[in-house]
Amino acid sequence: MSQNAVTGEPAPAVEKGDGGYADWVIVSIHCLREYLNQPYRRLLDILYEMPGISAKLGLSVDQLPDFTTVCTRKQDLKMRIWRVLLRLSVSLHELGDVQAIDATGFKRHQASRHYVLRVGYNFDDIKTTALVDCDTSVIIDIHCSMKQPHDTQVGRQVLTRNLAQLTTITADKSYDWDALRHELRDAGIRPVIKHREFYGLDKAHNARHDENVYHRRSVVEAIFFALKHRFGETLRARTWFGQFRELVLKAAVRNIEQAVKL
Repeated sequence: MSQNAVTGEPAPAVEKGDGGYADWVIVSIHCLREYLNQPYRRLLDILYEMPGISAKLGLSVDQLPDFTTVCTRKQDLKMRIWRVLLRLSVSLHELGDVQAIDATGFKRHQASRHYVLRVGYNFDDIKTTALVDCDTSVIIDIHCSMKQPHDTQVGRQVLTRNLAQLTTITADKSYDWDALRHELRDAGIRPVIKHREFYGLDKAHNARHDENVYHRRSVVEAIFFALKHRFGETLRARTWFGQFRELVLKAAVRNIEQAVKL
């Protein structure tokens, strides 16, 4: 799967000279790190005692990279690779007929005051929006922000780039936007999104919703709880782009774990 996430033909695991370690090897090691929930130093020590796993990476234990190399290369890999990995993990499952979207916050290690001012942090947590399948509990897509964009704007971005995966989408009132509903209907998707009740017509719209379908959005909250219980509530990365990569990787690893359990 890591090989498929990298553009082009998979390179040899390691090449002498400037080639270094192949991108897919670094991606695989990071997946193992999240799965085992270990720091970089400890992870490489574990792999040194597991020659069978190292062989799957095309490496002998003497060829394993230094932990500093693994850490640095993660920042060098483009975000596209991690998103492709997430999509590949979704393809391991057969999605159901109802999907849901919601948001939560993940804590982060405190960065320096200088870095906070330079990048414009204005929110203590990483705002994380997840699109999930209610039948399989698979995380289809994930969006992260260090600020507080409105849920309707984030929801539109996440949903429109995953239209082919959606059948019925359910969400709470924070995603109440008629333009979003129209866009979903035009794509053949049924929106079950509650209206904020300003007028009697809004109450009438809400009364027409299938409550059983609407309340399936609670699956998102259960997945957020499972993610935080499995990997912890605090992200290890200190930079915003590192935190985004970490969250996408956690989602992909969870999807793979769910597929293995089936």
